[in-house]
Amino acid sequence: MKNFVEELKWRGMIQDIMPGTEEKLMEGPSAAYVGIDPTADSLHIGHLVSVMILKHFQNCGHKPIALVGGATGMIGDPSMKSAERNLLDEETLNHNVGCIKAQLGRFLDFDSDAPNKAELVNNYDWMKDYSFINFIRDIGKHITVNYMMAKDSVKKRLSRDSSEGMSFTEFSYQLMQGYDFYWLWKNKGCVLQLGGSDQWGNITTGTELIRRMDGGSAFALTCPLIRKADGTKFGKTEKGNVWLDAERTSPYEFYQFWLNVSDEDAERYIKIFTMLDRETIESAIAAHRENPGARELQKLLAKEITIMVHGKAEYDKALKASQILFGKATADDLKSLDERTFLSVFDGVPQYSLSKSLFPCDIIETLAITTDVFPSKGECRKMIQGGGVSVNKEKVTDTAFRFTADMLLDGKYILVQKGKKNYYILKFE
Repeated sequence: MKNFVEELKWRGMIQDIMPGTEEKLMEGPSAAYVGIDPTADSLHIGHLVSVMILKHFQNCGHKPIALVGGATGMIGDPSMKSAERNLLDEETLNHNVGCIKAQLGRFLDFDSDAPNKAELVNNYDWMKDYSFINFIRDIGKHITVNYMMAKDSVKKRLSRDSSEGMSFTEFSYQLMQGYDFYWLWKNKGCVLQLGGSDQWGNITTGTELIRRMDGGSAFALTCPLIRKADGTKFGKTEKGNVWLDAERTSPYEFYQFWLNVSDEDAERYIKIFTMLDRETIESAIAAHRENPGARELQKLLAKEITIMVHGKAEYDKALKASQILFGKATADDLKSLDERTFLSVFDGVPQYSLSKSLFPCDIIETLAITTDVFPSKGECRKMIQGGGVSVNKEKVTDTAFRFTADMLLDGKYILVQKGKKNYYILKFE
């Protein structure tokens, strides 16, 4: 067994830890859980810290439990939220739970015969038949309102929203999460809850409930909420969340997100979001500091996490796509891109809508008259003759060149390159 707490410490992944946690884990294999509310049918990279902690937990010889909150997801956690969440119906929640389980399988071993194989549980299974009267009689009497009101998550929410306050539904959330911990402690031998630092109040309600109901001991460990070096929220782009689902965030966009992080963030993220060992990481950071312009640390980070989430084949495609703009890519590389990746690579590039009825069409006429890629026919002709124009990544030197339908990428696009850096998309419909 590896020392789980030591592993997290050098990676900068511990915010709060209950006394005795490290000693308890060193006694032998233990079980711990992380709770995830299925508010969408995909995890996003904001969830990744907790998922990586579970992965490290399993890697250190312990049993990870992923709790998908089918019941608590119907309520919404007030922690760090400024408004009450929309409540989801059962059908939507079941769909979301299934999708999230499939994603977790990329990180955790659910299927082997190892004694510490991961387990997925849904708190809806033990909450669906628990009547309100029985719950407040059996569970509610053990935790006082004073105790619940003292939690930061509650105090901050109330101070932020004094006009509307907090509904009883949301207020009860920490009691339900506390009961989850109790249920897993009682039925699965789970002694530790893991989560983000905003969950500390809810997690310790669980340890307190276990102590008051059965006199048992349980433990808590949280990781820091990840921020960018400039203080802005991690995992958000202009388009919103960076999702693990390839339909929501393409593997190319996912790869680019990590490739474009700052040097300071790359040094932190490579410890948190990869399974590389300490020696490899420290060596990569040292090499990067000597030559930061090469961005080798960002490339290593992007490679490791893209392979982990999307697999080697999708990483290879994302790498090829990146080289189309910035490296030596071929016409075949361009043709291999699906439409979504093609448009992602050339996001922001000027685009012209043309009719397929124009085929076959003269290159000079098209680029200088039909569109304004060139200001004049003469300039267009001159650049073609000088070898400065490419069509679909192949150089054109013949001024009599014509665009034809068989050149279309994904049945509708032709990529024109003027000089080294100027790209234009001709969209034929």
